[in-house]
Order: sequence, then C-alpha cells, then structure tokens
Amino acid sequence: MRAKTILTVLFLISLAVAVIVILRAMPGQVDANTNAPKEEILVATVPLAAGTLLRAQDVSWQLVNRPVEPGQIFRPSEGVRQTKPGIDEETRAEVYGAAVRPAREIAAGEPIRRGHIVKPGDRDFLQVVLTPGARAIAIPVTTSGASTGLLFPGDRVDVILTQNFKGESAVITRRSVSETVVENLRVLAVDALDAKTPSGSFGRTVTLEVTPQQAEKINVATELGKLSLTLRSVSGPDGVLATSTAGPGPSTGVKPTWAGDVSPPLGGAMAEKAITVQQPPVEVVRGSKREAVKPE
Repeated sequence: MRAKTILTVLFLISLAVAVIVILRAMPGQVDANTNAPKEEILVATVPLAAGTLLRAQDVSWQLVNRPVEPGQIFRPSEGVRQTKPGIDEETRAEVYGAAVRPAREIAAGEPIRRGHIVKPGDRDFLQVVLTPGARAIAIPVTTSGASTGLLFPGDRVDVILTQNFKGESAVITRRSVSETVVENLRVLAVDALDAKTPSGSFGRTVTLEVTPQQAEKINVATELGKLSLTLRSVSGPDGVLATSTAGPGPSTGVKPTWAGDVSPPLGGAMAEKAITVQQPPVEVVRGSKREAVKPE
C-alpha cells in the first residue's frame, strides 16, 4: 500500500513538471509563429480573361503565410526596398502590358504566375492578344500628346494626322490641317525608338490593333504627314466599356481643324490683294455704224 502511494505521488509530480514545461514553452512557440517571415506575392485585383493586357490597377501585393510557389512573383524584402526605393514598382512593372494566355482565366485574388502570361516581345504575344480578324500595325508617332509616356498597353487611342501645305498658291489659313483619321484603337505595345534616332518628330513606335481597312488608312496617313495619338476614356459616352475597334468607314465624324480655325487672326497676317474686275466694252449699233462704249 505504501509502494502504491509512493508511485502515485511520483506520477503526479512528473505530470506537474510536464505541464509546467509545456506552459513555459507555449509563449516561445507563439512568438516564433508571430515572428516567422511572411511573403507578399502579386495577385489579380479583378477577374482577368484570356487575352487581357495587364495594367497597374489589375495587380496588387497580397500577404501570404506560406512559402512562395514556383512561378509566383514575390515582393522584394523591406530591407531591399529601403536600399532601392524603385525596385518595388519595377517588380510590379514586369507584368505591365503582358497578356493572359489563351484558355486561361485568372480570378480576383489569384496569384499571377509567369507561366500564365505572355509579354511583349515574346514570339506568341500578338497571337494571344489579337482578336479574331484583327491586324497589328506598328506606327511612329510624334513625341507630343499621349505618346510622351502616358500610353500603356490596353489603352484606347485616336490617330490624328497633321499636314502642312507649302507653296505661294496656298492660302495662309489653309496651310496646316489636323484631322482624326481612325478612332478607338487598342494599344498592344509601346516601344521606344533607338537612342541614335535624330531628335525630331518621331519618338516612339506604338503597335495598334486595327481592321484591314484601318491599316490601309494609317499607311496612307504616314505618307501624308505626322501622326500623333490622343488617349480615350475606357468607357464610351454612355458609360459602356469600349472593347471593339472602330469600324471601317469613310469618315470618323470628327471635323478637320485648319490653321485658320485655331488662329482667326492668322488671316490678317497677309494683306489681301485688291482685285480689279475689268468689265467688257459695250457695243452700240446705230444704223450701219457700230461703236464700242466703255462702261463707267
């Protein structure tokens, strides 16, 4: 009886010691979990359909408590971001202008994987982004307006042609004209020209999605004068998302603007020449005599 009592006491003491050890270890484990490194990965902020061109507002960083999986894009550590302030945006910008591959949709909150997107310059990029029946055309545009860096793949633009007419016979108010030749085109890629290109009218090459007839109009426009692009709203006048290219037609419906429309005083810069109208003489017949009389 005494032996059982001793064993029972020893068991209770051992149990108490084990409980104390466990209780002391628990805060350390909680702290370890709390201080465990956490990663941030790039995810979609909205549902992305196949062929969608990614923009800054389509992606964001999301905190995860698990290791980064292969193909996912993770955010640089805080220490690296403090050393290189621009590396955070540079990492995000890796996907800007990339397109979601066919037969693949990315749900909101789903990680962006490198294998799910195709970037400009990749061999199959245009095959992925072009809608059925559409064409891709690369055009040089002036360094003014939207082409100075405001454009990104996925934006919608109008193409404006500006011409200058030289010669003595050209009226000064009609020597320059600007007109919209094609409307509502989707930007597929924006590429800077070679640094060796002389400083002048053209600063960038922009690849646009067009119909066959729009491609012909743009090719003719490049021979006539300078091209520039204006950025459109992603929504139409009625608030409906603009997703299709402008249909073929003889006119865009936008009235051309002449030099005289921009500067009415331009017409006064050149004195108008007085024009004297010569009236033909009047022939008067008196019997058998004919007499020419000049009108007063």
